[in-house]
Amino acid sequence: MKEKPATVFVVDDDEAVRTSLRLLLKSVGLPVETYAAAQEFLDQFDPDRAGCLVLDIRMPGISGLELQQHLNDRHSIMPIVFITGHGDVPMAVEAMQAGAVDFIQKPFRDQDLIDRINRALEKDREMRSQLRERDEIRRRMSQLTPREREVLELVTQGKANKVIAGDLNVSQRTVEIHRARVMEKMGANSLAHLVRMVIEAHREGG
Repeated sequence: MKEKPATVFVVDDDEAVRTSLRLLLKSVGLPVETYAAAQEFLDQFDPDRAGCLVLDIRMPGISGLELQQHLNDRHSIMPIVFITGHGDVPMAVEAMQAGAVDFIQKPFRDQDLIDRINRALEKDREMRSQLRERDEIRRRMSQLTPREREVLELVTQGKANKVIAGDLNVSQRTVEIHRARVMEKMGANSLAHLVRMVIEAHREGG
């Protein structure tokens, strides 16, 4: 099955911004889809579609940060580049801690945004190519110790380290060490990436 080309998804409530970004991205040959609201984007969101998200941090209704949280809850690995206004730096820091790959402050130079988008698309390509290597994921899982497999199972169920420590009757520090080893052995660069790997590994066929 031939994959669709990676798409840049732009979510911004300002029509002028959406129009200018659509024209800018088309001018450099990047497929682009624009959305006026976070819910509109969520309604059509497909985790298997490659691309990146260019997202306004402040929007009426569901904000950019809330949309990021919704996507994290769905274990999305789509890289997010936030567009922020003056004074939004603390929010941008929060977004980066929640897994955003970059943020850019308005007003920005077109080339700066294009550079950030290209980096985000490259990151998406790398993670998706790893997910496609299902046999490799299974091989990595087979190298985990029994305890690491237990931790992997509980982590990917969304349990916090403290809860896992209680479940396994070990210290929280021990869980943190096992969790770090699991991430390293699996080659996962985020929890969402790890979850997608496990989902991929359990799929039949290939």
